[in-house]
Amino acid sequence: MQFCPRPMLGLMFAAALSLHAQTAPTRDDNSIRNAPIKITADLTDAPRKLIHAQMTIPVTPGPLTLLYAKWIPGEHMPDGPIDNLAGLFITANGQQLQWTRDDVNMYAIRVTVPQGVTQLEVKDDFLATAGATGFSAGASTSANLAMLSWNELVLYPAGHPNDADIYVQPSVVLPQGWAYGTALTKTGGDASHVDFGAVSLEQLIDSPLLTGRYFVEIPLAPEVTPKHFLDIAADGPEDLKLSPDTINGYSNLVRETGALYQSRHYESYHFLVTASDQVAHFGLEHHQSSDDRVPERTFIDDNYLLLSADLLPHEFTHSWNGKYRRPAGLATGNYEDPMKGNLLWVYEGLTDYLGNVLAARSKIETAAQYRDFLAATAATLDYRPGRTWRDLQDTATAAQTLYSYGDSSPWDNWRRNTDYYTEGDLVWLDVDTTIRKLTKDQKSLNDFLAAFEGLGGNTTPKVVPYTSEDVVKALNNVVPYDWAGFLQERLTSKAPHAPLGGIESGGYKLTFTDQPNEITQAAMTATGSTQEWWSIGINTTSDGRIEDVLLGSAADQAKLGPGMQIIAVNGRQFSGALLSDAIRDAKGNTNPISLIVANTGTYRVLALDYHDGLRYPHLERVEGTPDRLDDILKPMTEAPKVHPGG
Repeated sequence: MQFCPRPMLGLMFAAALSLHAQTAPTRDDNSIRNAPIKITADLTDAPRKLIHAQMTIPVTPGPLTLLYAKWIPGEHMPDGPIDNLAGLFITANGQQLQWTRDDVNMYAIRVTVPQGVTQLEVKDDFLATAGATGFSAGASTSANLAMLSWNELVLYPAGHPNDADIYVQPSVVLPQGWAYGTALTKTGGDASHVDFGAVSLEQLIDSPLLTGRYFVEIPLAPEVTPKHFLDIAADGPEDLKLSPDTINGYSNLVRETGALYQSRHYESYHFLVTASDQVAHFGLEHHQSSDDRVPERTFIDDNYLLLSADLLPHEFTHSWNGKYRRPAGLATGNYEDPMKGNLLWVYEGLTDYLGNVLAARSKIETAAQYRDFLAATAATLDYRPGRTWRDLQDTATAAQTLYSYGDSSPWDNWRRNTDYYTEGDLVWLDVDTTIRKLTKDQKSLNDFLAAFEGLGGNTTPKVVPYTSEDVVKALNNVVPYDWAGFLQERLTSKAPHAPLGGIESGGYKLTFTDQPNEITQAAMTATGSTQEWWSIGINTTSDGRIEDVLLGSAADQAKLGPGMQIIAVNGRQFSGALLSDAIRDAKGNTNPISLIVANTGTYRVLALDYHDGLRYPHLERVEGTPDRLDDILKPMTEAPKVHPGG
């Protein structure tokens, strides 16, 4: 999963291998296929934020517990949206049955099946009324499109040791004239009522469906097998006008992942992209598709396109790292047992690193733009006092308590958030450059990935769990080293500064100038925000509302706080440009910057004593050092450079 846009830019832009692989039942398993649950999702009322479902569930007489998915894979927390399940009716042979909810497990529905009954008819509705925040249960529909996540509707019998043992045959009813994209296989129906082949419950919930009035499906890298498709739904036709360069970039992504992972673990792959301001913005991985939600103008506005450059590469990488290879604590095999997030620094951290690297290798963004992103990430993590009390490992272990905050929230720099995403960029860059240095640039993280993520070669979707010991062993197979100690140091450190060793070993250093880098400028231009985190210690929205305040900064000392609104700067009505000018003009003198600030109906004049000018992060090349970072960003079709010594 990934917040959208790039995670840390939210501050800038509001069991072991011996375990048996969890594998979906094969399609010719007649004992399961002969009696699947049947579900029809009716999306004709999706524009009114209502989704209807009808299910036929095979049963035997006696007490029955029906379950609603609680722990949603990829969301790493128990956020199954049962609060928006409504209109639940259970009938047998035309008679309505009384059901009760378990008084401890809110996700369990109990019903007694009468004698002689072999199937239940179940109806329910999902109220798609959530706001444009959160993840798959967040806003997912508009007047012109809808993203269907099957876990929002489906009920299934308890008592199965693995949810892959339950088979479901899905159908969908679409609004007239709407097209769709999904990893499910169509077996019949017509343009508005589509039937799909039976799949395991695991695969159903792992296969969302995107539909819309304005919809396009673009084949990617057509010479590659299996096939890949870019499916986009938007609120207007103008937002579907992708440039040839954009399409080529995503085709390059397909090619680059094949070269990197040396395997594919799906039968086909669909990027399901929602370009809309009416839905929540995030990315959620699935084995054979991804749920990618971006602002409506993303494909026609270069700033938004740049800010979302790593989203599809990130979610696509999860097909290998997260879906196929999965931490043992997250590979529960069902939706009820709690997940353990202690290895999210691999699941998400490694994926975040690779998503950004692949964006550059695929020419979705330039190498310079990647370096600007890395500079902003490193600088933000370096200005994060919460790291002195909370180590990186705890942000992963406690992930389910952090996701509800989003990727940027008040006092985030003191609480810390899901930092294993972006600090993962720094940790895994350090791993990558260390391998290159130890082997005199003969090997790299690419070798680890081909062996670890490509284990078993090409396969159909399945789960191969791993432990931290497996990660260390695989790294040692590439080059012997104290990888356990290396990783432990970075995971448990409470040092006040971020781990910048990978940047330095890559031939660069973090610096600051008075000019925004391209990523920072894109964020400010796209949103109208100000990004003065590295100078006075705040970021603001276009209307002067303070998103967060950096502890220890000039803004903190002036008693500014998150949620306050700057009304005026030096006696003049607030604008982002005026605030930047005031910071620039205060450099080298002793006059404080005067702010009029509103705080829950109270107005105060505050003096901001700061005189070091504007500061924005950049990476500066260190001459005479191996340029390993540049090598990392080259497409894998280019021959790697060998550095003499160093």
